[in-house]
Amino acid sequence: MASLIRKVINTPKSPAPIGPYSQAVLVDRTIYISGQVGIDPSSGQLVPGGVAEQAKQALTNIGEILKTAGCDFTNVVKTTILLADLNDFNTVNEIYKQYFKNNFPARATYQVSALPRGSHIEIEAIAVQGPLTTASR
Repeated sequence: MASLIRKVINTPKSPAPIGPYSQAVLVDRTIYISGQVGIDPSSGQLVPGGVAEQAKQALTNIGEILKTAGCDFTNVVKTTILLADLNDFNTVNEIYKQYFKNNFPARATYQVSALPRGSHIEIEAIAVQGPLTTASR
């Protein structure tokens, strides 16, 4: 069996990890993107404005990681969203639809008791490199 290639994906346009993990790891054509909170990479601080602004920043950070891997949001096949307050679900959905336009990825959303740095939201993603064709039913 041929060995698969494992490559760490890193970009200064997304916040540096705040622990012993990578921004993303590419294995074969699959990209595993670590959870992103609403940290502005230039300041290293959470963006002000609550869950909506933090969701935008987290998704922007994911977009920069995808771009570094030669992908965009259409390559994402699964996301997981962690919320400090599940009452923010509808607000996050409105932001989410600005980044994922159609053929939405599979998704799970959970309420958690706390997130890093007091964030309101964390989003992780799995994407597949290369062109994807959506099959008709």
